[in-house]
Amino acid sequence: MTKQEYYAHETAAVDQGAKIGSGTKIWHFSHVMGGAEIGANCVLGQNVFVGNNVKLGNNVKVQNNVSVYEGVLCEDDVFLGPSMVFTNVINPRSAVDRKREFKKTLVKRGATIGANATIICGVTLGEYCMIGAGAVVTKDVKAFALMTGVPARQTGWVSRAGMVLGDDLVCTETGEKYELENDQLKLAADE
Repeated sequence: MTKQEYYAHETAAVDQGAKIGSGTKIWHFSHVMGGAEIGANCVLGQNVFVGNNVKLGNNVKVQNNVSVYEGVLCEDDVFLGPSMVFTNVINPRSAVDRKREFKKTLVKRGATIGANATIICGVTLGEYCMIGAGAVVTKDVKAFALMTGVPARQTGWVSRAGMVLGDDLVCTETGEKYELENDQLKLAADE
């Protein structure tokens, strides 16, 4: 992809070999490694790092001061809040090389991770889940789950629009109806 198809601020570093989709914007002091793949219409805020072998889908928003390390895959429409943290090694030591031990983290379509949240490597965040600000996620998260606290625990359900669902499981913003089946939330069949 030619540089003309995306925007990179003059202080941003985009290494040769990086694949960047059209309409993507890369802001001040950000660094995209050569093995990264970034979809179309993404926004990388100030001071963002995207490592080798990282894949960001289309319309991913990465807010200021976020490092997306090798092993992370974000599907389309993911939101990564300011200063949230990914890890990629469970037991890091400065003097021990563990690059072969990177654990994969999957952030599924539409998920939101709040400001200053930490995602411990090796987990999957379900579609449209919402991780509250400052939460520490240590295990897989269900689709549409609202997770808060340290360690993060499920405290509710959210709609695709990001609204907390009440007992009726109807989104107050869109009117979409949801249903629980085997402790998994999904759009109602008539949606």
